[in-house]
Amino acid sequence: MELSSYFSLLNKYKYIIIVVVVAAVVGSYFLVKNLPDEYISSTQISTGIVDASRHLLDKDNAPNAQSDEINREFSNLTEIIKLKKLIDNLSYQLIIHDLSSKEPFRKLNHKFKDLSQPAIDHALGVFKDKLQNSEPLSIYNSDENGLNELLISMKYDERSIRKFLDVTRDSESDFITITYTSENPQLSAFVVNTLCKEFIDYYTVNIKKNESNAIDFLAKQLDEKKKALDDKKEELQQYKIKNGILNLDDQSKAINAQILMYQDKKLQAEKDYASYEGAVKGIDQRFDSKDRRYIESVTGEYNQAITNIEEQIHILNDQYVHSGFNPKYKPALDSLRTSLTAALNKSSDKYIVNPLVAKDNLVLKKMDLEVSRDLAKYSASSIDKEIKNLKAQFTRLVPFDAIVKTYESDVNIAAQEYLDILNKYNALNLQSNFSIKLAQVEPATPDVAQPSKKIFLIALSGIAVFVLCLVILFVLYYFDDTIKAPSDLVNRTQLPLLGSLNIIQGGKPDLKKLWEVENRNKMQHFKELLRSIRFEIDQELKGEKVLGITSLGIGEGKTLLASSLAYSYAAINKKVLLIDGNFNNPSVTKSMQPKLFVEDYFKLSSYMERDNAITVLGNHGGDITLLEISDEKHVQNNFNDLKSRFDIIIIDLPPLDSLNKSKEWLLFSNKAIAVFESDRTISRSHSQYIDYLKNLNTKFAGWVLNKTNDNPRPQKSRN
Repeated sequence: MELSSYFSLLNKYKYIIIVVVVAAVVGSYFLVKNLPDEYISSTQISTGIVDASRHLLDKDNAPNAQSDEINREFSNLTEIIKLKKLIDNLSYQLIIHDLSSKEPFRKLNHKFKDLSQPAIDHALGVFKDKLQNSEPLSIYNSDENGLNELLISMKYDERSIRKFLDVTRDSESDFITITYTSENPQLSAFVVNTLCKEFIDYYTVNIKKNESNAIDFLAKQLDEKKKALDDKKEELQQYKIKNGILNLDDQSKAINAQILMYQDKKLQAEKDYASYEGAVKGIDQRFDSKDRRYIESVTGEYNQAITNIEEQIHILNDQYVHSGFNPKYKPALDSLRTSLTAALNKSSDKYIVNPLVAKDNLVLKKMDLEVSRDLAKYSASSIDKEIKNLKAQFTRLVPFDAIVKTYESDVNIAAQEYLDILNKYNALNLQSNFSIKLAQVEPATPDVAQPSKKIFLIALSGIAVFVLCLVILFVLYYFDDTIKAPSDLVNRTQLPLLGSLNIIQGGKPDLKKLWEVENRNKMQHFKELLRSIRFEIDQELKGEKVLGITSLGIGEGKTLLASSLAYSYAAINKKVLLIDGNFNNPSVTKSMQPKLFVEDYFKLSSYMERDNAITVLGNHGGDITLLEISDEKHVQNNFNDLKSRFDIIIIDLPPLDSLNKSKEWLLFSNKAIAVFESDRTISRSHSQYIDYLKNLNTKFAGWVLNKTNDNPRPQKSRN
């Protein structure tokens, strides 16, 4: 697809495009010349959302908020301004002004201009009531529906106001701008100021109401959470009093420390017992049985005193252990041990020792070790009893600890909930005192008219119509699958091309005068293209003489090409035979009026006289084919005879859609060419004919594209 074809299409319809654009411009002029001037009024509302000076006590709010959150807040504010409720209130105030003022913004529509004073008073009463209650008009009420139609006729209804109302945030600033455009400067200013006031009042009332509801709700929640916390604390306190619990953590830690201490003491006592027992056994092994009996018989009375002292030591030692090794028992224990030592010394003084062996020191040492061993043994048993008592106390504390921890957990949860509600309550109280306070920065005032856009609208209409024409023609061009250029034909069929012929303007040309001087300007380009095709055909024939010319369908110009080629070959002094092989439409026969016909020549072998330039062999027409006239061998003999008498034989064949009539003639042709008319499409039904031409292989010389639009500019004749 080439853009040159698109520009050719534009050139073809250029005058239509010009007429359409001019008509659009003229129509736009008459439409916009009576348009009223436009007056724009605007005002700004300060929100305080991103104003840091208004958030000194709540540093975590808007100035440090995320950009998305800020954008959402501004988006909410702009949508509130556009609420139907606020627009309705504005509509009521506009119509009330126009109905009650001597200088209304707009005059009543012709439908309502004859309203009586009672009707106007009634309308004013309804509108004021609706304004006071912020209620919309009901279209299901016939009276209110009529008033709604009055608003629509005055263009004070919601849809009309929204059409010329613009609410935007000024870039990244803290301001929202409300702009309104109308034909009246006072109307524009009134709309902007009234809507701004309605918005600020509505927002302030609703925000305060919401904040008050929230504070009341949090206060109620705060009381409930405080009561729940006090109840949990009271339950914990009563349980501790009932079970005598002061501090379970401290008590359990103290008992555990005592258990560890007693376990250390027990380990030490067991160690001492083992060491003393070993020492006593070592000393016993050094005495014989005779000495032992002797000693025991003499020291019996002293041993009794020692045993009594040891018993007292055991009792006092138990008390010392049970008291947790209280230091007050230490002096008494030391005194008893001193008495035990004295008794042991007296016993040693009375020892009657075998004069042969000096073992008095060993006997004394043994008795002292036995006393120490017994003390260690009794200490271990006393410590075991105390450890059991402590473990029993610790075990008793476990269920108390679990229950107390459950109570404490409930208290902590209740306290956390109370603190959360308290924080929210305090934050909301602070926010309510420093919440967003909307303020109108500067009231809107009537302004001068805006620069006229009439010329711009007229130019825009012309440009839009021009672009629309270009788009329509481009769509037609894009979806146009007709063959317009030789390259299109080659690409679509994948068959060679011999050349093309331009379309001849005016009436049907006289081919007999094609090469004469008076047709030089008109036919010069056609002659040049025809000469090129003649040259290509000669290159394809390579000395052969029979050329068949066909087409895919009727009316594509194959007869014109066949006749033109005949005259072209005659112009170079060739003996030309032109055969009309189209029995269905013998065009050559009708135009040339030949003396001899195909049926006579191939059937009767009639003699053919050769003309000086071009000899024409016509046909009578009818439903007949070449092989029905004569058999193939006889026809071939006749063609051989014709080849000997003529330099070139051109056959105007039937189109390929006439079944086998063309194929019979092609049996006797050395080369075949096909004519295709420009601006026609290749349909699916043509596929079989194109495949047939491909199957001819080298016998098919190529296409000739007819009636192309490549006519050159006319040239002056050269004398």
